[in-house]
Amino acid sequence: MNRELIELQIDGARALISRQGAEWRGWEIGGRPLLWTPDGVHWDRTAPVLFPVCGWTRGGVARVAGETYPLGLHGFAKDELFEVADQGADHVTLRLTQTQATLAIYPFPFVLDVSYRLTGSGMEISGLVCNPGDTPMPYAFGLHPGFRWPLAGGDKSVHRLRFDQPERPEVPVIAPGGLFSQQFRPVPLTGSELPLEDALFAREALCFLDVASRGLSFDGPGGRLRMEWEGFPHLIVWSRPGAPFLCLESWTGHGDPEGFEGDLFDKPSMIVLPPGAQGLHRVRYAFL
Repeated sequence: MNRELIELQIDGARALISRQGAEWRGWEIGGRPLLWTPDGVHWDRTAPVLFPVCGWTRGGVARVAGETYPLGLHGFAKDELFEVADQGADHVTLRLTQTQATLAIYPFPFVLDVSYRLTGSGMEISGLVCNPGDTPMPYAFGLHPGFRWPLAGGDKSVHRLRFDQPERPEVPVIAPGGLFSQQFRPVPLTGSELPLEDALFAREALCFLDVASRGLSFDGPGGRLRMEWEGFPHLIVWSRPGAPFLCLESWTGHGDPEGFEGDLFDKPSMIVLPPGAQGLHRVRYAFL
C-alpha cells in the first residue's frame, strides 16, 4: 500500500486517510463504498481540507498589512504533506505546521491538527487550529467531502437533503472568479427539505450561510447519511451537472465578496485567534 495512505478499521468499517493534504480518501461500511472516487473526468479530489481560507480570494491573492500574498482557492493545506501526530487502529491525527514556503503565502505561524476517528457506522473528523505566534492570526477552516450520488443505489432524482431546521430558501449568486455577490438566487428548499437534481448546480455551489441547523440527512432509497457539525456556521452543497457525486461541505469562512480589497483580517467570516489560542471544529458522519 502507498506509504502515504493510512488505513483505519473497526467493526466491519474501513477508511483510508492520506498524509497528502490529510485527505479522507475512502470509506466503506459493510463493504459498501460511500465516498466519491476520483475518475479523472468529473472531479479529481475526494475530500480536501480547506485552510487557511475557504473559497476564492479576489484575484487569487490575500492582503496583510499592505503586502499581497498568493493565497488562492481554499488555501494550501490540501496540497501539503502532513505528519502523523497520533495513530491507532481506528483513529489518526495528522499535523501541519508552518514552513518557509507557507510563510511566503500566509505570513503566520500555525499548528493544524486534523483528526479522524472511525466507528462501525460513522466517521468523526475534527480540525484543531492553534496560534503559536505572538500576534493575532486570521484563518478559516473547512471540510469538503464528496459522497456518491446516488448514495447507495437508486435514482439520483429521488434523493433529498433534510436540514434539522427550516433554512432560508436562497443562496448568494457566485460571481466570476468565485466571488460572493450581494445578490441572492432562490433554491427549491421547502422549509427544511431540498430535493436534489443536477440542475441545482448549473450556477455553481449552493452556499447556505449562517445556517440555523447543526445537522442534516442526505436521504436516498438505499440509505441515509447523517451529518452533524460543531463550530461551522456555513454549509455548502456542490456538484457538477451530471456528475455522480455530492459534496456536503462545512466551512467557517467563505469566498471574498465582489470588489473586496481589504486585509485578510477584514475578510468576512474569518476567525481571528489571539496568541496562544486555538479553535476546534468537528463534523460527524453516520451511514444509516
